Amino acid sequence: MLHRTGQWCRGRQVGEVVAYDVRILPQYQVAGRPTVDRCYLLLEEAVQLTKPAVFEGPLEGWWYVDLVEIERTGDELVVHDMYVDLLFPPGLKRYQVLDLEELAGALTDGKISTGQCADALTATQQFVHRYLRGPEEGPNGPSAVFPPAEVVALEMLPAF
Repeated sequence: MLHRTGQWCRGRQVGEVVAYDVRILPQYQVAGRPTVDRCYLLLEEAVQLTKPAVFEGPLEGWWYVDLVEIERTGDELVVHDMYVDLLFPPGLKRYQVLDLEELAGALTDGKISTGQCADALTATQQFVHRYLRGPEEGPNGPSAVFPPAEVVALEMLPAF
C-alpha cells in the first residue's frame, strides 16, 4: 500500500476493505499520543477512513473520511487523495464536508480531470447517502451501517 505521504505500508484485506497502518509524520505527531494511524480503504466506494490518533478533546474518536482514487498494480495499491474530505463523530448525528475548494483548485490547475472531479463528487454523495443520512431524511438509495462490519473486524487486529 502506498500512502499519500510516500510511505509503503503493510495491510490486510477482509472482503472489500483493506486496513493498513501508517506512521504519522513527525510534524503532525502530538506528544503522548500514538504515532501510527490505522486506515481503512473501502475499495468499492473510493473512500479511506481513519480515526486520527492526533485528534484530542472533542474530536477524539471522530472519523476522517478521504475520497480517494485507488490504483491497483498486482498486489500493490496506490492511494491518490481526491481532495474532498468528511469529518463526523461516532454517533453520526452530523457531519462536515471539508476541502471542496481544494477539489476546485485541483480541477482549475489541471491536477485532476473533469472525470476525476465528477467521480469524487459522486463518491462523496453516495457515501453520505449510504452511511450518514438518517431514516428521518427519507430514502435515498441503499443505506448501510457505519462502520462496515469488515472495518470493525480489522480494528481488532494487532499492528501490521
